[in-house]
Amino acid sequence: MHENDVAGVVALQEVGAVRGLADVFPQDTHPFPAMEIAERWLEEVNEPGIACFIVVEDGVTVGFTATRGDELTHFGVAVERWGSGVAQQAHDATVELLAQAGLGAARLWVFDGNRRARRFYERLGWEASGVEKRSDFAPYPVLLEYRRDLAGSLKAAQRGQDVAR
Repeated sequence: MHENDVAGVVALQEVGAVRGLADVFPQDTHPFPAMEIAERWLEEVNEPGIACFIVVEDGVTVGFTATRGDELTHFGVAVERWGSGVAQQAHDATVELLAQAGLGAARLWVFDGNRRARRFYERLGWEASGVEKRSDFAPYPVLLEYRRDLAGSLKAAQRGQDVAR
């Protein structure tokens, strides 16, 4: 991912956040903070310890993912691709990259009220750790930490299974 990808990623992220997080961030009182999100992405794209990726299908950006150390920091897929398998492919490729980095486990944060994302991650082997924190964005909803063992991911790759990148 490069700086010139940020505007498209933020636009894609906004549509998904408005639809998927309406109960967490009511748009009439807490609209999507596009400018702040874009500024964050621009910083992260250029930060050496963060790996930012876009998911491209037929030349069109349909998703994004980012990692920092053992953490999956950003993950999303275009609303029109929800349920298509693209999210799982992007997830699996990202988990594989973390496993190849020699990490034994990974973690991520998900909004307590984002039931769709929680079901997605739980189906793919992530488990709530019991650790909570508050979002940086008003109304400061609760984020739950999830963790996942990565040992099985690397073993699958060593058996020769394909991972989409």
